[in-house]
Formats: sequence, C-alpha cells, structure tokens
Amino acid sequence: MSHSPVSEALLIEADADGATVPGAPAGKGKGGVMDRIRIQGGRRLDGTVTIGGAKNAALALMPACLLTDAPLTLTNVPRLMDIESMVTLLGQHGVAVDAAFDGTGGAGGCAGRRLVLRARTIESATAPYDIVRKMRASVLVLGPLLARHGHARVSLPGGCAIGTRPVDLHLKALEALGAEITLEGGYIEARAPAGGLHGGTIVFPGVTVGGTENALMAATLARGETVIENAAREPEIADLAACLIAMGARIDGVGTNTLRVQGVAALGPATHAILPDRIETGTYAVAAAITRGRIRLRHTRADMLQAVIEHLEEAGATVATTADGFEVDARDRVLRGVDVMTKPFPGFPTDMQAQWMALMATADGAAMITESIFENRFMHVPELARMGADINIHGASAIVRGRRHLSGAQVMATDLRASVCLVLAGLAAQGETLVNRVYHLDRGYETVEAKLAACGATIDRVTG
Repeated sequence: MSHSPVSEALLIEADADGATVPGAPAGKGKGGVMDRIRIQGGRRLDGTVTIGGAKNAALALMPACLLTDAPLTLTNVPRLMDIESMVTLLGQHGVAVDAAFDGTGGAGGCAGRRLVLRARTIESATAPYDIVRKMRASVLVLGPLLARHGHARVSLPGGCAIGTRPVDLHLKALEALGAEITLEGGYIEARAPAGGLHGGTIVFPGVTVGGTENALMAATLARGETVIENAAREPEIADLAACLIAMGARIDGVGTNTLRVQGVAALGPATHAILPDRIETGTYAVAAAITRGRIRLRHTRADMLQAVIEHLEEAGATVATTADGFEVDARDRVLRGVDVMTKPFPGFPTDMQAQWMALMATADGAAMITESIFENRFMHVPELARMGADINIHGASAIVRGRRHLSGAQVMATDLRASVCLVLAGLAAQGETLVNRVYHLDRGYETVEAKLAACGATIDRVTG
C-alpha cells in the first residue's frame, strides 16, 4: 500500500463558511454574522427533555444507502448541520433524498425527520474536499462506494481540533478485503479487484469506531466471509449492523468485539429507526447536576450510558429509571469530585469529557480527568478558566478543583463538545455568559436553547 499516516480529524468549519441548508439549524445570522448563545446563569433547572436521534449513528447509517439501488428509509433523524452536510455529500454521489417530518416519532416515539435515500446509480465516486472538510464522518462513504462501485476517490480529512484520528486503520481494513489504495493529490484512491472485494480477516490494533463502520459496510458485499477482530462495541455500531441486517446483510457477533460477515450479492430496501443520542442524553443529565436541579430524560436508554450514570451517582446525584428513559435529581445535593478516564464503550465516553469537566468545576473537592482517546482534547480549559474554573493540565490529565460558583464571561467554542461544555458552565455561573462560535454547537445539538429554556434556563440566541 502506498500511503502515509493521515488523520480522520474533527474538522472545524472556517468562519467564512456561512452557507446553511434551508431547514437546517443556523449557525450564523443574516449577512454571515456569527450567532452567539446568551445565558443568564444561576437558575436551577427542573423539567423534561426529549432526546433526539443519535447524530453519530445517523452519519454512519446514511452512507449505507450507497450499498444498494433500493430505497433506505431512516426515521428519528436529527435536524443538525452535520446531517445536512452528509445529505449534500450523498447527493454528490447521485443519491436522491426525500425528507419529511416524522410525526410517528421514530425510535421510542421521539419526533424527528424521516429520510428516504436512494442511490439508483453511482453518478460520481468522488467525495470532494469542499464537502469532506466539514466533518470527519464523510470518510464513511469510502467502504460503501468501494464495495458496490469498485472505485472511490475520497478527500483526506484536513485540520484537526482535538487530536489525530488515524484513517490508516480504515485503509488497511479495506486492503484486507482486496482493495488497492494510494494517496494522490490529497485524495484516497481506492479500487477493488476485477471480481470485487473478497472476504478477509481484519484485526484492528486499536479500537476505531469509524474504521469498524467502514469495514462492516464494505464486507456486506464482499465475496466470502470477513472476520473483524477488536471491533468497536459502541451502540452506534450495533445500530448500523441492525440496519444492514434489515437490508439483507448476514452479520454475527453484534455487540461483541468480533464481527463475522458473510458477503451477499446484493442488499435490498429497509426501514430503520435510529437509536437515541447517548451523548445528548448525557449532556442534559449533566445539565441537571450542574444546576443542582432535576431533569427527566425521555425517549432514551440508560443502558447506553451506564458509565456516566455511575459517575453521577458517585458524585452525589440520584438517578432513577423511568418507563422511557431516566431522571437525574441533584436538588439540594452537595456534589463531590469524581475522577474519570475516557475509554471506548462501555467505558466513559470521550464525547462526555468536556461536560464532566464543567460539572467537576462546581463540585466539592478535586477530580482528575484523564483523556485516553484523543490528545489535545482540553482546548476548552482556557475558556472554563475565564469563568473562574480552577483547572491544571498535566499531560493527558487535568486536575479540577471545584468551586461553589463560576462567573459569567465571554467565551469561545473550539469544537462541538467544548461548545456545550461552555453552555453548561454558563447555566451554573453567576451573571451573563456569551458563548461565541455556536456553529460548532449546531453540528450536534438540536434546539438546545429551547430544550434548556423549557426546563427553566434563561437562554437565547443572539446575532451580532
């Protein structure tokens, strides 16, 4: 294979990129002026939040439509900027997309969108830089294009905000299925052999969610058996596998770290409800705790977030399961510092690290937060410090010494989870907080202001 180490990066849209898709949440106001979130902190939250479909699951499920010429119908699709970016990318490949409000509620009854995606033909095998740079999940078209079309030309991801995420693992996995891969002019050039991809054994040296997803989709159409060892076990992987099985794929070992796929000649139509977003769930659970309030989380699943729930209970919050989710109650509680280390599922999610740090900044005592998944994922620390948080970084760990009160300030989001971390800190702070660059927030959280306001937060979006 002729390629060098590259990264599957969390791509940050440049400030000059103001275009939004009609009907998508807007990250900017009129004339390209940045929106900001304004929060008057110090209010205890008390209410109910309905959780939407999982962004990370949807971004893997949507490219699966490239594996077949039959329609793939997805329900409970969240309305987010990343989803719109994926729609644009799939349109580049020739996918027709019909979108409608999903009044039936999709998974668990949560109202979302219904997308019908159909790739009757592959009109282009190229995923161009201008689209790919907007989000790392764009690389997930690689496996499906290669498996069905025999050729894929996908731009390499660019700049990174939270550390490198090797896409080499994706490429080596596809090579194990017979693909020939080179890097040319900033693009991944992948070609299947004349008879198409064939089964093989893929052993990932480290857990890679995106690599597992790409390999799994490609293997569904590969001749013979494919074995994927050290596969990621995240719920989003199981959700993708369930959808592929509904399309006619033959997959065993779902939920374990060994997946066995028997290739089939073709996949067919399917309808699949996207699972609830576990990171959105965890974020609002922390919102209840950081404001010493109470929030009932509806249309979600506690089993996807056990590590976070256990840490919340250890910190002093009460978590009670309900018929369609769970409730977090921190009213009149003195929360204490609790150490965390991020790990692959079922461990503590790296996507909850920033939110947990904001909570620990308001807890009694000290907490050590260790980031073992990505380097450079403490970019929110200087912004939290502007609000009075006492945090010291030592390599891959941060020592957080809690303070009873944070202070409102102007802060700037650096990435998706950092943006919501600052919103959470603003909810707990005294005075006004202005969070800038909220287009990061719009990539992964739908109507966050409305959901928090319904629980009693004083929060709004301002332009200019």
